[in-house]
Amino acid sequence: MTSKSLQKVKLADIARSAGVSVSAVSLALRQKPGLPSETRQRILEAADSLGYRRKVNPDSNRPVAKLRTVGLVVKSDPDLPPQANPFYSYIIAGIEETCRRKRINLLYAAMPVDEHNLPLELPSLLTDSAADGILLVGAFVNRALSDILKQATRPLVLVDAYSEFGNYDSVVSDNLFSARQAVLHLIERGHRHIGILGGAPDAYPSIVERVRGYEQAIRDHRLAFYYIDCDYDRLSAYQATTAALQKFPQLTAIFGCNDELTLGAMSAARDLGKQIPEELSFVGFDDIEQTARAIPPLTTMRVDKRGMGRIAVQLLNDRIEYPDSTPITAALHARLVERDSVAMPSGD
Repeated sequence: MTSKSLQKVKLADIARSAGVSVSAVSLALRQKPGLPSETRQRILEAADSLGYRRKVNPDSNRPVAKLRTVGLVVKSDPDLPPQANPFYSYIIAGIEETCRRKRINLLYAAMPVDEHNLPLELPSLLTDSAADGILLVGAFVNRALSDILKQATRPLVLVDAYSEFGNYDSVVSDNLFSARQAVLHLIERGHRHIGILGGAPDAYPSIVERVRGYEQAIRDHRLAFYYIDCDYDRLSAYQATTAALQKFPQLTAIFGCNDELTLGAMSAARDLGKQIPEELSFVGFDDIEQTARAIPPLTTMRVDKRGMGRIAVQLLNDRIEYPDSTPITAALHARLVERDSVAMPSGD
């Protein structure tokens, strides 16, 4: 093939050969982020096979792109805006602080979800090109959403979010390890009949992992399992705890899969005449603001929620600069915060 014929190869020719859009070809040839690695490789191979001469970037060892605009998409529960959520509001604050410090523009959208955190409708921010990359907070990525995200061809980081499909960078709390530590704290204080509140077969993945941490600690010490299933609101936790304490009077402690449920359970115990912690101890998970003001103040596992937001922005920046790097999951250990809701059992 002559030099003249080489010059006639157009982006449209490469796009047809690779089965992609001209825009995707442009991103690949200019070494820009926003393409899956396998798509990028297919385009480059098609270009080579057609004889397209790629320009060599003299600064190829330097990052070729920067994160300038972040799209923040946060799950929205019915009747609770994300900014009022006792957990996600702190993640949002960590993201905002980091973007402000790094002078990164921040676009925001709420995404309504159902009781399983599956999206009910998609904000346009997920599919338009206004942002360089997306932070998806709190939602579950099913196949339909995964397909849409792949078509958008922009970097995505999951923040306390999970996916059955696709391989994304993510920031989560180390739920299994941290839940095990919470239950071990109760065991070390002498408890042998410990219930878990909030576990259900169809629970959100983070809750399922916390149940596994409970089970691991209980199994390691050859203790009995006590499951207290409920929906994820205080009223359901209150009702489930009332029934459980009547069914399992031997319980001396309860580990709640999150603080909201644990606070509801404590109300139920008080209404049944239980003294906390003398007759029934409690440990929660998340360390939302209300735990320090509970009666008594709740011992819980503190998740670094602002830290999750900061790390998420950094992961997205790294993905923009190094689009072909291996996906990363950052799992943050939660820290036990001891208050006044745990005591040695009065009798067993």
